Amino acid sequence: MLKRNTVKERLAGSDECYGLFCSIPSPVLVEMIGCAGYDFAILDTEHSLVDPQQLENLIRAAEAVDLVAFVRVPEADPGAILRALDAGALGVVVPHVRTRADVELAIRAARYAPEGMRSLNGGRVPGFGRIELTEYIRRANEEIMVIAMIEDAEGVDELPAILTGGGVDLVLEGAADLSQSYGVPWQTRHPKVRDALERVHAECKAHGVPFGAIPRTREDHEQWQVAGVRTFVLGEERGLAARALRAHLDQHRENHE
Repeated sequence: MLKRNTVKERLAGSDECYGLFCSIPSPVLVEMIGCAGYDFAILDTEHSLVDPQQLENLIRAAEAVDLVAFVRVPEADPGAILRALDAGALGVVVPHVRTRADVELAIRAARYAPEGMRSLNGGRVPGFGRIELTEYIRRANEEIMVIAMIEDAEGVDELPAILTGGGVDLVLEGAADLSQSYGVPWQTRHPKVRDALERVHAECKAHGVPFGAIPRTREDHEQWQVAGVRTFVLGEERGLAARALRAHLDQHRENHE
């Protein structure tokens, strides 16, 4: 059933928000992220194989521990947006936003009239009738977020037009794909990439739209904090788990030697 979007509430104030990408389709992992104290998880259906029933259960796990669940959908897929929201997600992360038209497509799929034209449905999000349907529509338009990922040079250049029309609740940087777009694949701290990220942040400030950073190092994190950024995605649970497993093994090998 539709929950309060505590991330949206925090963004309206001055509180910091911390999240993780979640690519392993395991409700237990989602529950662990929430119990660890993160504010949100971005459940990835762009790069991961997650079926609709799995996704619904991942969102249930997030709800059980008061973790806000966003879903990163495949590029330009209104049907995926609808399914994610009908499963209970409190927002969608739209990858590779390059033009205002990309945002308009996402808004139309994510919001009910008069803001959009999301297909009407009952089911679990209105609590199988616990929330009156017209009241659900109103609340859904208030709570559900449209999050645009800027991860192409074209998107950086078009960001003023992308944001001018409104409807974007958060802009999330995508330094990895940006690096490829600028001809320096995986060099996420390359001057071209850092300049692009600073341009995106500046444009967000000018339009009053929150900006979310994905810091790769503690230094990156501190620099974004000094710049006034309050929303951070601290990587992905696969990477965190892999590094922890290697470090654990290395520690025991060193002790044995």
